[in-house]
Amino acid sequence: QVQLVESGGGLVQPGGSLRLSCAASGNIFRINTMGWYRQAPGKQRELVAAISSGANTNYADSVKGRFTISRDNAKNTVYLQLNSLKPEDTGVYHCNAGVTSYSGTGRYTDDYWGQGTQVTVSS
Repeated sequence: QVQLVESGGGLVQPGGSLRLSCAASGNIFRINTMGWYRQAPGKQRELVAAISSGANTNYADSVKGRFTISRDNAKNTVYLQLNSLKPEDTGVYHCNAGVTSYSGTGRYTDDYWGQGTQVTVSS
């Protein structure tokens, strides 16, 4: 089994910054793509940023130039640096990862989700 734990959310004023962290643990052979999603009240969950095992990145248009995703493979951790925050960035941020695990008959890959961390941008 694999578990993802997020941290770093909180309350910040517009223009401020936060750094989110997502650490994976458990039966891990390899972590493939990792990403951050967010969901605001009354809106659908959207992909904010993603990073592949080769460190290729993808960002939502609304956060380009403000957010940066990175990963530390030795720590099985992905980070999201949120700068120049706006009220519309408010929401619950969830970490997602595709993880390849060992099994008795070989290996398998599943998607995993963290419980989420709240980001609130307000004056």
